[in-house]
Parts: sequence; C-alpha cells; structure tokens
Amino acid sequence: MKYYIIVGEASGDLHASNLMQALKARDPEADFRFYGGDLMRDVGGTLVKHYKELAYMGFIPVLTHLGTILRNMQQCKNDIQAWQPDALILVDYPGFNLSIAKYVKSHTDIPVLYYISPKIWAWKEYRIKAIKRDVDRLFSILPFEVEYFKGHAYDIDYVGNPCVDAVAKFKRSDEGKADFKTFAQTNGLDPDRPVIAILAGSRKQEVKDNLRMMIEASSDFEGDYQLVIAGMKNLGEDYYRKYIPKGSKVSIVMNHTYGLLNHATAALVTSGTATLETAIFGVPQVVCYYMPVPRLVSFLRKHLLKVKYISLVNLISNKEVVEELVDVRMNVEEIRRQLSAILPNGERRGQMLSDYARLMDILGEEGASSRAAECMLKFLAQAHTPLK
Repeated sequence: MKYYIIVGEASGDLHASNLMQALKARDPEADFRFYGGDLMRDVGGTLVKHYKELAYMGFIPVLTHLGTILRNMQQCKNDIQAWQPDALILVDYPGFNLSIAKYVKSHTDIPVLYYISPKIWAWKEYRIKAIKRDVDRLFSILPFEVEYFKGHAYDIDYVGNPCVDAVAKFKRSDEGKADFKTFAQTNGLDPDRPVIAILAGSRKQEVKDNLRMMIEASSDFEGDYQLVIAGMKNLGEDYYRKYIPKGSKVSIVMNHTYGLLNHATAALVTSGTATLETAIFGVPQVVCYYMPVPRLVSFLRKHLLKVKYISLVNLISNKEVVEELVDVRMNVEEIRRQLSAILPNGERRGQMLSDYARLMDILGEEGASSRAAECMLKFLAQAHTPLK
C-alpha cells in the first residue's frame, strides 16, 4: 500500500521512522511519501519536504513566516491529491496536520490516521470537534488519553509508548551495555565521580531560559558530583557555553543523552519527552521550566490549564511523582533544595524510584511501533481500502 506521512519535528521523525519499519515488516509492498526527516529517509521512500522547513514555534515566528507556512500547507494538499495514497498518517504537529486532515477528509476518500494524538487535554480542547470529524482512527502513546477521548465519545487505541522502545533498544546496544568507566573515558568525564545530568531542552529559548539557573543551583554539589550537560546536535556545543557561568566546572556531552542518563545519579530536566525518558532510565529528577511573568503563569495554570501537571511522568501517573518547578517556584534556591532531596539518602529519592516502577507498569511493554502498525493495517483492512 501507499502511505503518506506528515511529521513536523525531530521526535516525530524518530517515531515515524520506527512506524515505517514496522509497516514494511508487515506490508512488503509498502511505499512511503512524506514530510519528515533524515531518519524517515533512511527507512526509504520519497522525502517531499524536510521538517526543518516546517518547524516554526511561538506566536512571532509563526506570524512572520505565515506565508511560507500557508504555501507549505497548500503544496502538501496538492501533493496528497496527486499521489492518492491508500492512507494518510499524521504524527503529532496538530496546527499543520489538523488542517491537512480537514482538507483530505472533505476532498478525498483517503483514510486519515493519527499517530501520537494532539494534546487537547491540556489546551485547545475545542479541537476534539475537528478530530471527530476529520480523523478516522487515532493511535495514542499516552494511556490516560483513552479515557479522556472516551469521555468525548471517541474511541482510540493505546499502542504503548515509543520511549519505552527507544530506551530498551539503547540498553541492548554496545553503548547501553558499556560501564560508566568506559562512557566517562569516551566522553572526557571523571570515571571516579558520579554524575548529575542537566537536560536543558532541545530549543534555544529553553536553554537560554533554564540552563544558567540549573547550573547555579547544582554547583553546590560539585564537591561530590560532576555536572554534565546533555548537549543536542541541533544547537551545537558553543550555544551551551554561552550560558555556562565563568569558573563553572560543568562538562558537556554532545549527542549522548541516553548514555548520560544511563549512568546519572540524578537529573535536572526541562519539561517534555525528556522527563519521561529520564524516568524510564530510573533517574530521579527535578523538572525545571522557567516562564516569563511567573505570577501570571501561576494564575493561568490554576484557571485555564485543563490538567494538574505539566510533566508526562506526573500526567501518566496521575500523581506528583516528580517535583515541577514551573512558575514562582522556578528559582535557584528551590532547584537546589529539590535536587538535594533526590540524591542518595535524600528524603524523596526512594519514593520516586518506587513510583517509577508503577509508571512502567502503566506504560506497558515495548513494541509501540509494532502495535501501531498492526492496528493501522487491521483498520485499513476492515475499511476495505482499495489498493492503488
């Protein structure tokens, strides 16, 4: 069958590439055409446009690039019409993808499948109307979404979480099996001192807002620990160094976040997928996310946000497993206090590790991509989708 896939960022590229491999294993004639990235291109098929040409985040960047965004959207609609796939698979990226879904549903008979659903349970709940109207089947990677969508009279499939797959795959790799001494020597670290990992985000603004505070707070522990930043390839090492205070002994390990987490004693982590990955590695963490005008943010969280938590760990567990320092509590003193509590002999460490074990039970076993592929093919077979 012919599959048209659309992703809009690096995480979508990763998850879509794994899904493509799973589809190929079950459909030898699978033919892919996609808006995606390098990982998807490595699997095979035709890359129409790279996600780097689509990734505009925030009000001002979107506004200033609105013409480009609209052109990309129209080109995508035209390309789908011309190619006539057997299925359209959308991966996260709701602002773009829901518009494509609306067009495809109203102009074609192509089934619309959604993998990694829009987080409408946190904000923009009104999008449920568009999903029910334009998406034939939704495949979730967050277990609590099943009940949420059921409450809106829309059935979805929970297929497992791909982060579980990614971490399990890493641990089977040579790097995942290597001891700390080997990892330290390879990355210029001290093999005799334990690590506090600092994951300051994957976007420049996140690093700018969070890194300096995270380093200052954790510097009190440099006598017993080495502080190590998990550097992202897309930002480059020099960008991180701009926000490292003079005299700091912090190190940077580029492009080895999983390797770092595999050996870390504790971590400071910005919100996002990284919080879940850190938990799956069993590393106690403090979630740190600076926001401008913190008192206003506190008010908005209390009165407008639809959920109690911002980190995936707490959302999935439906309890405060990890401390979230987001608004007025995001300051050096509070980060320092919470970090101390999760280090060995700290008062929160044992309970957090116990809660992580429960989290893993909720997430289920690895195999999200395989289950998603099986569910998609089963749905398409039942829908009697004609082969093109």
